[in-house]
Amino acid sequence: MQYRRFGKTNLRLSVFSLGTMRYLADAENAQQTIAQALALGINHIETARGYGRSEEYFGLAVKSGLSVPRSQLHITTKIPPTSDADSMRRFIDESLERLHLDYLDCLGIHGLNNWEHLQWVQAKNGCMQAVQAAITDGRVRHVGFSTHGPLELILAAINTDFFEFVNLHYYYFFQHNAPAIQLAAQKDMGVFIISPADKGGRLYNPPQALKDLCQPYSPLTLNYRFLLSDSRITTLSIGPSKPEELIEPLKVADSISELTSTEILVFQQLENHQKKVLETENCSQCYACLPCPENINIPEVLRLRNLAVAYDMTDYGQYRYGMFENAGHWFPGMKASRCTECGDCLPRCPEQLQIPALLKDAHEKLKGKSGRRLWG
Repeated sequence: MQYRRFGKTNLRLSVFSLGTMRYLADAENAQQTIAQALALGINHIETARGYGRSEEYFGLAVKSGLSVPRSQLHITTKIPPTSDADSMRRFIDESLERLHLDYLDCLGIHGLNNWEHLQWVQAKNGCMQAVQAAITDGRVRHVGFSTHGPLELILAAINTDFFEFVNLHYYYFFQHNAPAIQLAAQKDMGVFIISPADKGGRLYNPPQALKDLCQPYSPLTLNYRFLLSDSRITTLSIGPSKPEELIEPLKVADSISELTSTEILVFQQLENHQKKVLETENCSQCYACLPCPENINIPEVLRLRNLAVAYDMTDYGQYRYGMFENAGHWFPGMKASRCTECGDCLPRCPEQLQIPALLKDAHEKLKGKSGRRLWG
């Protein structure tokens, strides 16, 4: 296991962090998963108030005794933004009690996803007043934020200079947040990548077409290498539902060097294949088509279509597309079937894509079972 400095927090975190959203079969399974993670060298565990009984189960593990000293284990919990300081103060106290901890190494404002949330953070008597008080009295050591919001919001939140780290989506198949990675690095913030195996493309169960294109590597390994080779990124979330699921991903926990020429060639092949298959229907994710009068997240819909058509990643596309209209501010936007063919987006598209027709096709390919966030 390799370790990297988590920005200005100066904590040295394992390049994989244990995310605890999925280990919730029961308390015993949670404790076994935690024990396995520690044995494999993971020294950063991330939980959240909103992850079911996650904090409670981790607290039971703490109470039973962990295999490493508290000083060598870094704990993050996440609490949603609040419009007032009193609520945040109460939430911090409740999390510490459930976790059986005297202090948090890191507190993440969980889901800084829209402009109202940012206003709460910036308000004089908002949630950050309670966070700063907790830092002053030692109950919290460092503060950051997690986000599923638009790039412009992420950049604005980073530029408040309130935060020491950021948790965000960024993967080989979703590079739109690259400017946020760069700005965070400039400000010496730790960078934590959310769910690269699942949200990054359900790469633990890839379609055969994608596996063939990624040879001699697996799609999951390639995505991990894309991220780990970037020294601006500190740590990647891994969210096992049981201890055995830690083994395969952590085989690359020492692979943090620059990309090899063979890896670069595979990435080039993937890019060329997408362009060849999609031809004049390839959305390059410039986002110039927004805003949409019907609030359709056109770039994300077309990104999912790109992946389904080019790499047969239809299962992943349906999984993500099903969250539109079902996950609130965690995955905003209407389904593509809401398109009225008004044509507002057409003159703004530099590639002259026939966006209404592509949206219709995307809906037909990706419609299916609606979904929600696990703890929505």
